[in-house]
Amino acid sequence: MDANNKWAGLERAPHRSLFKAMGYTDSEIQKPLIGVANPANAIIPGHVHLDLVAEAVQKGVYAAGGTPVPFGVIGVCDGIAMGHEGMKYSLASRELIADSIETMARAHNLDGLVLVTNCDKIVPGMLMAAARLDIPSVVISGGPMLAGSHKSIKGGEHIDLISVFEAVGAVKSGAMSEEELAIVENEACPGCGSCAGMFTANSMNCLTEAIGMGLPGNGTIPAVHAGRIRLAKQAGEAAVNAVKRGITPRSILTPEAFANALAVDMALGCSTNTALHLTAIAREAEVPFSLDMINEISAKVPHLCSLSPAGPHHIQDLHAAGGIPAVLAELLKNGLVNGSAPTVNGNTVAQNVESARILDPEVIRTADNPYHVQGGLAVLFGNLAPEGCVVKQSAVADKMLTHKGPARVFDGEEEATQAILAGKIQKGDVVVIRYEGPRGGPGMREMLTPTSVICGMGLDADVALITDGRFSGGTRGAAIGHVSPEAMAGGPIALIEEGDEIEIDIPGKSISLSVNTETLAKRRAAWTPPEARVTKGYLARYARSVTSASEGAVVL
Repeated sequence: MDANNKWAGLERAPHRSLFKAMGYTDSEIQKPLIGVANPANAIIPGHVHLDLVAEAVQKGVYAAGGTPVPFGVIGVCDGIAMGHEGMKYSLASRELIADSIETMARAHNLDGLVLVTNCDKIVPGMLMAAARLDIPSVVISGGPMLAGSHKSIKGGEHIDLISVFEAVGAVKSGAMSEEELAIVENEACPGCGSCAGMFTANSMNCLTEAIGMGLPGNGTIPAVHAGRIRLAKQAGEAAVNAVKRGITPRSILTPEAFANALAVDMALGCSTNTALHLTAIAREAEVPFSLDMINEISAKVPHLCSLSPAGPHHIQDLHAAGGIPAVLAELLKNGLVNGSAPTVNGNTVAQNVESARILDPEVIRTADNPYHVQGGLAVLFGNLAPEGCVVKQSAVADKMLTHKGPARVFDGEEEATQAILAGKIQKGDVVVIRYEGPRGGPGMREMLTPTSVICGMGLDADVALITDGRFSGGTRGAAIGHVSPEAMAGGPIALIEEGDEIEIDIPGKSISLSVNTETLAKRRAAWTPPEARVTKGYLARYARSVTSASEGAVVL
């Protein structure tokens, strides 16, 4: 028995006995123990195939001289949780995922980790755990779903989950028949993988690659391609090599790495949820990070990819065009990312992308021919959101980049959705959905249903929506989320009254409520917080300890 092995020695005989009860040999016990965190289940399309990915990871671990130790992790499908009380658990599950991985890794004294992931909150939850634990870790996603298609539908050459959500609004407005909706429903999601557009899951999987915690190809190799299995084997090998070389997450998750991730975020036009998740991951890594950095980097980095929901392309198109390495190479060529930043395979960013090139200049444009001169996200500040709010500016129609209109105020998503479907929202309105923040929701629900209905009814170029909740990465239009402080904390959004004028200036990075200070003070004096919507169980505990969205909505 190797004297340097943590399971060696007389005192560890009971521990070795328990390993042997599971069939581990002396040789396996002596090797680096690599935990393989696997959230495979039969209720998330992006995870239904992860047993195959995890099995490939284990083969890679064995090939590199380690011993894989698989264990399970929970997950929530945001699409299935959308539009009902289940969505309250989505963001909250991120903390459970991070905590459970911490528990398994520390309780069993693991040497390293491979974090198998794919969907929305599982990716950041795993990255948070890696940053917190700071033991050698590699993240490998299960890969994106292929886009669906149905040529009998106008514009249906490529469709995805968002096509279904928006089709519901189209049926309600008379623009589509129920028979056409059924076709879209059946064809939009053709198989396993994270939903096909630049929604939150794919945004985070691409940023995992950009930040250096995933291998090249992590964000874009389709779930059904053999390349995904090969990459999983390489991830297993990389984890063992990281243990041998002492490569830990905090050696990778540097300020430069977060700046690189934000640069790729801006170039791709990622989900607004990345603002929450990068903030939370940076907190675990003890790296300074603020929402102001988004505007600073967005001002420098152009928007190079027009991906669904903002544009016609999907992740499979991005992969065929060169993937994240090609995006990084273009940014590096223009001095917009740090090429010396280290990555999990031991190479620098520059070394990883030295042979990368753009294979389709329409899917990945060059920096001198961008879709937009500024990046995909913007953070707005003003008397309505003193701590900020976030919008995917690359998915906003030009005429809505600035907007002034009357507030239509709703104290919850369901109430707002019913009003939209009933035709009670008019062109020019600003829909306000409040008490849906991290504490007030609780859980900061995504608002894909109301935004998709607005789009499906053809109002996205005339109506804005603001909320202290969140938006799906599949949202397009003037949808402004994460308003902080939230209503439940007494933020100004709680003081808005029906008909108040709201002014939005996305290029100017501002959002304001046209109500004088004296009137707001009177409203504040008369305001009392509503009773908590959930009073027991996990969500109640979450609501009592969660921070503001501007701080990543983390649990302290």
